[in-house]
Amino acid sequence: MITPGYRARWQGTEYEASPDGDLVRLYGADPAPGFDEVRPGRYRRIVPTGELEWFGYLHVTGRLDGAPVILLAERGDELLAEYVGGRAPVGQQLGLPEVEPGVFRGWVPRARVADVAHLRTGS
Repeated sequence: MITPGYRARWQGTEYEASPDGDLVRLYGADPAPGFDEVRPGRYRRIVPTGELEWFGYLHVTGRLDGAPVILLAERGDELLAEYVGGRAPVGQQLGLPEVEPGVFRGWVPRARVADVAHLRTGS
């Protein structure tokens, strides 16, 4: 599953997270003690950053036709890929739209992407 974004580990469980100063909002799909339902199937708890075991960002990377990309989302059999190799001619050869100068991003068939990896940054 392609799910880049902030993450936090609290009391041994990893959650989707959203920083807010000295606090972090933790999100889960299931009810749990201390979590409030914010919409069906989405629960939130706000905790001080000092209570976290780990906080950081999850990047999802891969190779599109051999070129390095970050993966931003998925829908069905497609992935939203952004070329990160820094060479405009390569971005153009991949067939990705240039969404702003030097930034090539677009939906591609999942089958074109190899070497998917989840990279964590943070502490």
